[in-house]
Amino acid sequence: MESSQPEFGKIVVFGTGLIGGSFALALKEAGAVEEVVGFGRTPSTLRIAQQLGVIDRAGINPAHEIADADIVLVATPVAQMPEIFARITPYLGPNTLVTDGGSTKGDVVAAARAAFRGHIGKFVPAHPIAGAENSGPAAAQPDLYRGKKVVVTPLPENNDERLDRIKRAWAYCGADIYELTPEQHDRVFAAVSHLPHLLSFALVHDLAMRQDADLFFTFAASGFRDFTRIAASHPEMWRDICLANREALLGELDAYRLQLDALRVALAAANGERIEEIFGIARQARRDWAGGN
Repeated sequence: MESSQPEFGKIVVFGTGLIGGSFALALKEAGAVEEVVGFGRTPSTLRIAQQLGVIDRAGINPAHEIADADIVLVATPVAQMPEIFARITPYLGPNTLVTDGGSTKGDVVAAARAAFRGHIGKFVPAHPIAGAENSGPAAAQPDLYRGKKVVVTPLPENNDERLDRIKRAWAYCGADIYELTPEQHDRVFAAVSHLPHLLSFALVHDLAMRQDADLFFTFAASGFRDFTRIAASHPEMWRDICLANREALLGELDAYRLQLDALRVALAAANGERIEEIFGIARQARRDWAGGN
């Protein structure tokens, strides 16, 4: 989706790394934005973002940048979002919309309601389902969202015009747009995203803590590499995600432990038929999901 004339005058991005930076680059490449202003935790990061063309300039004070912004994207770890919401609330302009890139929605929506209060209709929650192990402005890619899913989790207070405007912003990035409720989102992603990360971190941590860890890593091959790729993800971000969605994640972890217990019982009993049955069901489900690959 390309724009002959920029639809957005100014976009403000809090967090100019992989998620926020890729959003900015994609809108720039599509010709959909005139100016991108970035906020971050360190001046050095913002300098790098500007040098790389991720942002046009660094913001200093939200009071000078928010009121005339078309969209404010908060693309920080979710634990930082409440403070940012509170900082920008007094300066929201009549046409300013706020969205986020958080991997959890229940906690983010609660924080937004507490901060925005009567302005909550201007907040349209979203979650881009795209990522990589690297972080920071250098990791930003203009095509990160191309052909990827972005889940929008509308609130009852979002009118159609505001919802469509946020959807169009993500569509300019090349994303496929889906809708879930915040509750549906957190239940689904606890199972298909948050639990896999938890398991991957746990396995690598287990091996790393062994006295002969080097021996194991020396002989680890493609299967280990594929399974543990996501253990290279940002620890702070995934700490926040796990804590924010802990109730749903605990439920999924308990269900997974039951699966492990069932396999352990079958293995201890040398019950190859049961092990093969479980593996077969999993294999078919994986092939169906991946189109036979």
